Amino acid sequence: MQKKVVILGGGTGMSFLLTGLKDFPVDITAVITVSDNGRSTGKLRREFNMPAVGDIRKVITNLSPIDSTIKEMLEYRFSTTSDLDGHAVGNLILTSLLDITGSLKDSIASLSKLLDVNHTVLPISEDADLTLMGLTTADEIIEGEEQITASRKKFKKIYYKKEPKVLEEVLNSIRDADLIIFSMGSLYTSLLPNIICREIKEVLNKSKAPIMYLCNAMTQPGETDKFTVSDHIKLINSYLDQRKIDVVIASNTKLDEDIVKVYETEEQKDQVIIDHDNLENMNVELIEADMLTVIDGVIRHNSLKLSSCIFSYLMRD
Repeated sequence: MQKKVVILGGGTGMSFLLTGLKDFPVDITAVITVSDNGRSTGKLRREFNMPAVGDIRKVITNLSPIDSTIKEMLEYRFSTTSDLDGHAVGNLILTSLLDITGSLKDSIASLSKLLDVNHTVLPISEDADLTLMGLTTADEIIEGEEQITASRKKFKKIYYKKEPKVLEEVLNSIRDADLIIFSMGSLYTSLLPNIICREIKEVLNKSKAPIMYLCNAMTQPGETDKFTVSDHIKLINSYLDQRKIDVVIASNTKLDEDIVKVYETEEQKDQVIIDHDNLENMNVELIEADMLTVIDGVIRHNSLKLSSCIFSYLMRD
């Protein structure tokens, strides 16, 4: 019987992870944040009063074994002077399915079946009006996921305007999990939107499964400047209740100085440093490996290496 892995997150980070992990003999449930209000997703939310579907589209596409041309079609964005401008085809398909089924969960299941996805993708909630809020260190309130990202400010609290109703299937998947993974990606807009939910924290408290965090490779301007691995963990743990992170996977890759300089000067991003002493004092197990690669000038995790580390940990017993 395959081990059950629940992954919480969203965005590019989770999508990239799943391209590798889907080929391992594990039962994956991907839980996706649905509070995005930017680009195509934001337009559709305002027009159709629905949760965000953009991150869901990315995850389904990356979990699918279908032909790459079909995946490109789902990710294709129209460039036109009409109302279609900027919309991703996959977003429009999910919106039409939601209009037909009346349920985002059922819409995801239908598209997953169509694309031969053999794992489960769930939205954290079906609430149409889910709005992410941020309180900055200067006590400024910023409303909306897109606005939080664009602000490039430090936050002392991330919260929802209204407490979401978490899907029961999400809660059950955490109850049944052999491993709970917090995916790499934006802390404030991909990971925290999942774990700040009251119901999620309650079910995490009762879970016996290890909680694993996949640490980001690079810092995020304004939000996590100069953050080490332990700083990321401390921030996440501050939003949890009794249960905290048990194990972290971090990359010790020595990147080429030229690409590091480009990130520092053009994107104001630094490589996240593994601070061994602090991690030891936190009683967090560290799994480190050379896992980063550069693709077309972009620093990425090697999805296969990262997935191998996860699978090896899962199979220890």
